[in-house]
Amino acid sequence: MEQHLPLPPFNLETAKQKIKSVENAWNSKNPFEALLICSEGSEWYSGNIFLKGHKEIKEFLTAKWKREVNYKLFLKYWAHTDKSIAVQFIYEYRTANLMWYRACGNETWEFDDNGQIKGRFIRTNDFPIEEDERQLNEKLVFIYKVLVYFNKSSIVWNRGFLKFSSP
Repeated sequence: MEQHLPLPPFNLETAKQKIKSVENAWNSKNPFEALLICSEGSEWYSGNIFLKGHKEIKEFLTAKWKREVNYKLFLKYWAHTDKSIAVQFIYEYRTANLMWYRACGNETWEFDDNGQIKGRFIRTNDFPIEEDERQLNEKLVFIYKVLVYFNKSSIVWNRGFLKFSSP
C-alpha cells in the first residue's frame, strides 16, 4: 500500500505539512486527487451525511464541486495527537444562481499508519455573503499566508470572518 507523507506519529511541523497537503488536494477540486489522501475504507461524518469508502466519497465530492463554483478553502491548525489532526476551516463558493456563500467550522481527521485519512468528522455552518464580502480570493489568501509565515500576524476566526492579531 502506498504511503502518504508525512506519516504518523505527528509533531507540530508534520501536522502542519499534512494540513497543507489536504488543503492543496481540496483546492484542486479534483475528486481523484482528494481521494489519494483517504484510505479505501475512509469514513466521513458531517451532520446528517455519512459516507464510507472511495465510491461514496467520490460521488459526494463530484456533486459538491459541481454545485460549489469558485470553491476556495483555507485550513488553520488547531491541535494534533500522534494519529489525528484537528483544524478550523473557512471556505467560500458561488452557486449556479450567482449567490456567494461562506462556510466555516471544525474538522478532525484520524489517520492510518500509511498517512491516509481513515476518519473525518466535520461541523460546518454555511451562510450567504455578498461578493464584495469575500475574503478568500487569491490575492487575500496570499497576503494572509505571507504574514503568518513571517510571524507578523496570526489569523483568528471570528464568526466566520478572518481577523488579524499581533503575534
